[in-house]
Amino acid sequence: MKKKNIWKVLFFALLAINILFFFVIGIFLFLAGEEQPIPESQTDSKQMSEFLIQTNKDDLNELINYYIEKENLNGPIDYSVVLSDVVELNGELNVFTSTLQLKMTFEAKALENGDLLLEQKSLSLGGIRLPVSEVLKIIRSAYKLPEWVIIQPNDKQIYVSLQSMRLNNDIQVRAEKFDLTENEIVMKMLVPVE
Repeated sequence: MKKKNIWKVLFFALLAINILFFFVIGIFLFLAGEEQPIPESQTDSKQMSEFLIQTNKDDLNELINYYIEKENLNGPIDYSVVLSDVVELNGELNVFTSTLQLKMTFEAKALENGDLLLEQKSLSLGGIRLPVSEVLKIIRSAYKLPEWVIIQPNDKQIYVSLQSMRLNNDIQVRAEKFDLTENEIVMKMLVPVE
């Protein structure tokens, strides 16, 4: 009779763990805030000198991942960004005693205003099926991202507002061409001369 009680206790313990897991996932999904609007195009009244910078995926991969490490942007998901023919977000999410592999791919487009738009193409999160918009909400709420990186879960995209990003000495950057399949990445650097 005691053997039946042990199995009953173990069953209810496992059931409680499963309920807790789905409760935590539910909290992440429902606590994510509203959509952030895309910033309006900015025109700077300062006199600027323009420089075109051409680079490739390898060099930009190095720079992106250096920035992630330097700014300590990792949250509950350890991740890296890889530029191949698409933008890949690879990471691991620890849930209880399991580690789930996360991989999202995005198609990158340079916009006329110099910003970048990353449109989501594929998603895999271990064997769990979650809507893309919910995974983007989790990422948005779990990380302290720069204000110029805007995750828009409902549109399944990430908007990178380069026009809002400011470097030292008020230097600005704009994307002129961002063709990953041809490995052609051209950026415009705007340097104030006043």
